[in-house]
Amino acid sequence: MLGDYRIKGRRASEIAADVEHAVGTGELPPGTALPPLRDLAVELGINPNTVAAAYRLLRDRGVIETAGRKGSRIRQRPVTAPRDQIRIPVPPGARDLSAGNPDTALLPALAPALAVAAAVGDREPVLYGHSPTDPGLLALARAAFRADGAPDGALAVCAGSLDAIERILTTQLRPGDAVAVEDPGWGSLLDLLPALGLRPVPVRLDDEGPLPGSLADALAAGARAAVVTVRAQNPTGAVLTADRAAELRAVLAGHPATLLIEDDHGHGMVDQPYHSLSAGPDGVPTTGRWAVVRSAAKAYGPDLRVSLLLGERDTVDRVLGRQRLDTGWVSLLLQRTFAELWRTGAAPVAEVAAAYRARRDALIAALAAHGIEAHGASGLNVWVPVPEESGVVAALVQRGWVVAPGARFRLQSPPGVRITTADLAPREAPRLAADLAAVLESAGSRSRLI
Repeated sequence: MLGDYRIKGRRASEIAADVEHAVGTGELPPGTALPPLRDLAVELGINPNTVAAAYRLLRDRGVIETAGRKGSRIRQRPVTAPRDQIRIPVPPGARDLSAGNPDTALLPALAPALAVAAAVGDREPVLYGHSPTDPGLLALARAAFRADGAPDGALAVCAGSLDAIERILTTQLRPGDAVAVEDPGWGSLLDLLPALGLRPVPVRLDDEGPLPGSLADALAAGARAAVVTVRAQNPTGAVLTADRAAELRAVLAGHPATLLIEDDHGHGMVDQPYHSLSAGPDGVPTTGRWAVVRSAAKAYGPDLRVSLLLGERDTVDRVLGRQRLDTGWVSLLLQRTFAELWRTGAAPVAEVAAAYRARRDALIAALAAHGIEAHGASGLNVWVPVPEESGVVAALVQRGWVVAPGARFRLQSPPGVRITTADLAPREAPRLAADLAAVLESAGSRSRLI
């Protein structure tokens, strides 16, 4: 069960810390079964309730998973081994298409906007007790949400999409709750859920977003929340169409207690329209608890660490209440910088979206010429299903291309690789496609649909 390793500790916190340390050092690898709590209690000479408390701590921290009578075991991907640590070394001269970053050439210059924001800060220094949000940024956000047909709600500013999503989940759910998530989906979110003690329930998707039947199955199985990417889905590039959004709203209407989080991180760098799941064309909310999150990261730069949260009042109030108790607020300097960039059109949406679209389309067309199907309806990436990831990734590295293995993004979905096309020039696409075709040919297989 544990091999030569012996768990130590007398208190629940000591036992949990010992197991967590052993997982981090590799002494307890993923999948290792832990002793039944009564057996461990006898071995340590303590009360079984103490071991049970230790196991609860480990579960809530995302280190172990429990399966009733089957006992507890180390998670296949414990929180101490996040998905983004699956890195492929980039040899000299190779093209790194694995990071998922925007093209720096399409990001706006920050200095002019920072100067404007700093001048405001010099005139009116931000002190404790000041308003935590910039009125100008909130006005821009509210106008944009209203223009896109989002429902009316309260606004908050958070430090990026993941920060906003984490605050929503921690204030609305409890450890052990299930959350419906896209599969394949955003690796950071898939890591966040077990770190919060939440259970991900995979939802299959195609180029138009989550499949209604799969979402319905997840909610029927007890998922109390659902996180859906509206546009630029990572890693597949899926984007919600009007018809798919209507189908998903119908599913959600049958589960009105569901906490719905819409991740619209592609706002500002995509040319597809936003279709709300939180409310239909009549403006009536689909569920009682909902939120829409938009980030500055992709269009204006990841280091701005600013996101906008629109949601019904209770959810937003809970987020703001938790925020006041830890970080307090998101830097007003960053908020004003974001607002100035947005107000002045420093990153023209049409131009940025057209550039990213041309790069995705060039690679998808080049792959299609070799009979390889790929997915990339929006965003920065193209997803290519493959029969086996590690061999394909390794073979592409030898040909000068570094792509991301799909294991970073998958729960139960078939293998694939993610290719970031954000700075892949269209003229490079034919060579990459030819190299991938040769790799797949040598493996004796062709790629398949998601």
